[in-house]
Amino acid sequence: MSRRSRWACASFAAFSGLIAGFCALCVAELVAAVVRPEAGPVTAVGGAVIDRTPTAVKDFAVRNFGTADKLVLQLGILALLAVFAMAVGVLALRHRRLGAAAVLVFGVVGAVSATGRPEGRPGDALPSVVGALVAAGALYLLVGRLAPRTLPSPAAGETEVRADQGTFDRRAFVIAAGVAAAASAGAGYTGRRVTASQQAGAAASRGAITLPVPGSPAPPVPRGADLGIRGLSSFVTPNKSFYRVDTALVVPRVDAGRWRLRIHGKGVARPLTVDFQDLLQRELIERDITLTCVSNEVGGPYVGNARWIGVRLADLLREAGVKPPSNGGSADQLVARSVDGMTIGTPVEDVMDGRDAMLALGMNGEPLPFRHGFPVRMLVPGLYGYVSACKWIKDIELTTFGAYDAYWVKRKWSHEAPVKTQSRIDTPRPFASPRAGTVPVAGVAWAQHRGVARVEVRVDGGEWQTARLAAEDSRDTWRQWVWEWPATTGSHTLEVRATDRTGATQTDKRVGTVPNGATGWHSVVVNVP
Repeated sequence: MSRRSRWACASFAAFSGLIAGFCALCVAELVAAVVRPEAGPVTAVGGAVIDRTPTAVKDFAVRNFGTADKLVLQLGILALLAVFAMAVGVLALRHRRLGAAAVLVFGVVGAVSATGRPEGRPGDALPSVVGALVAAGALYLLVGRLAPRTLPSPAAGETEVRADQGTFDRRAFVIAAGVAAAASAGAGYTGRRVTASQQAGAAASRGAITLPVPGSPAPPVPRGADLGIRGLSSFVTPNKSFYRVDTALVVPRVDAGRWRLRIHGKGVARPLTVDFQDLLQRELIERDITLTCVSNEVGGPYVGNARWIGVRLADLLREAGVKPPSNGGSADQLVARSVDGMTIGTPVEDVMDGRDAMLALGMNGEPLPFRHGFPVRMLVPGLYGYVSACKWIKDIELTTFGAYDAYWVKRKWSHEAPVKTQSRIDTPRPFASPRAGTVPVAGVAWAQHRGVARVEVRVDGGEWQTARLAAEDSRDTWRQWVWEWPATTGSHTLEVRATDRTGATQTDKRVGTVPNGATGWHSVVVNVP
């Protein structure tokens, strides 16, 4: 066989591997639609990668890819799968059975990843296993089409390989590959339709919800809380713009009619199970609360303010007979569990100290968006999200910090994490070129559950200048600020710092997000022409 023929054969073998991989994914998607979407191999492997990724790498991904970090991870998994599939295809060209058997490695990895996740079930292995078996069969058959064809010898009636006329029946191979690809695409399409049909029920349940008028409405946002300066973050963050940081590769879609929450554990005298209608019939509170992610770097975007509607979590806990540690309670940690397996540990004392900790049902006047925790999520003002803001919540267990480490604590983050006082310059943007003269330097500052008392700005390390604060809504929300800068020609560094209502001023010491939030002054460099 000529070198050209060998390269052609190897290329078709690699293509066979890609087709087999495509078969695996499509068939697995169909099976996952029956089992549950989260059991799909890409989702399962991606979740396992997230669980095992070092904190520093996760922090890097969030910092550099933002809310697209999950898409980047999925594309990376698909790229590695493609390379693996092509390599297995070339292996199968020489060792047909061994190559087909190697495909089963894909199924084993997917099955172990799916069942090994916190929310994993034995049935979650099925999509990866079935997909791998189908892929192994497809590869075996396709590579079989690459066997050299023989033509009659014109002289003696014997057979010989005619490599110069093609080493295999390309037409037969193309037909087989086309049939395999078409059948797989059909399976994948059917799987997507089944999944969409299932999710339609959850969407319909959300669409049917009319949030009641809260028994304890939020006070009107005071005039002057939003300065209306161009380039400055709005006081209320729209739902579509609100940050999202979590580990769910597939956003859970839970039917509100089927949702249940169980409250149990240490110090619970009367275990409770409530459904969505139970919560709607209770007294609802409405509050403006700013949420912050602990992964937010100094000056970062992972902070937002919204108007939330929900049920006081402390009321539910008292109904279950729970007492805070300061009142003799035996549990000091509340562990919230999500439908996607996430566990979040929150200090019981903080939940029951009178702040507006809640099980939220609505966000900015509508039921929670799916990506933000529909049908119910938890939030506790003053604490970073990783210790307070469980989305898609389904279970609350009372325990102690000594007895149980939640998801992020196992990954070297702190047990307790009150939000640190921070401030950010929104305008002018870094490397902007404002004109000389009066330039508004504006941004936001936050110190949830303490409140912002003062914001100061300085230029090129000079004297601190007091900024004008917008009207304060509450101590649980961020606060806008502005300082009119008499800008002069040249390159300048602007810095900002805030002081909370306890009198504590931001430290200038730059510390990363691990283990309990970043510190330091935000700064921007601008050039005035």
